Amino acid sequence: MSGGDLLIVCLGNICRSPVVAEVVRQRFAAAGRAVSVDSCGTGGWHAGHRADARMREAALEAGYDLSAHRARQIEVSDFQRFERVLGMDQANLRDLTARCPLALRHKLGLFLPAAGIDDVIEVPDPYYGGPEDFRHVIALAERGADGLLAALHA
Repeated sequence: MSGGDLLIVCLGNICRSPVVAEVVRQRFAAAGRAVSVDSCGTGGWHAGHRADARMREAALEAGYDLSAHRARQIEVSDFQRFERVLGMDQANLRDLTARCPLALRHKLGLFLPAAGIDDVIEVPDPYYGGPEDFRHVIALAERGADGLLAALHA
């Protein structure tokens, strides 16, 4: 991982990708590293909506403010604009691969493996879970952000 622009992608852009993007943004800023981070979903049914209230609450408890987030769906131009497009799970990656122009597929990956984490491959969707599931996603986001920072120094 060399830095640059990152796009973090989940299904609806209301739980995982907004918090991962915010965690990465804050961790990189605290380390004095410049990175532009955005998030989106493969689906568009939540476009314009705020992050899920349960995720906003869990994120705020952990020190991350998602109040400005508004969901959006991935656009073809995103594949050109971002250096890396990282999905939260295999289903996201399959959707991204199907939409991404062939010449740009080298930009695609999964967030945790891209961060050098190999004991967990996917960030699970907490939508149908309880508060502990949302906190677990935040913990994985923090591990992943720290892994991306470490990869930059490697």
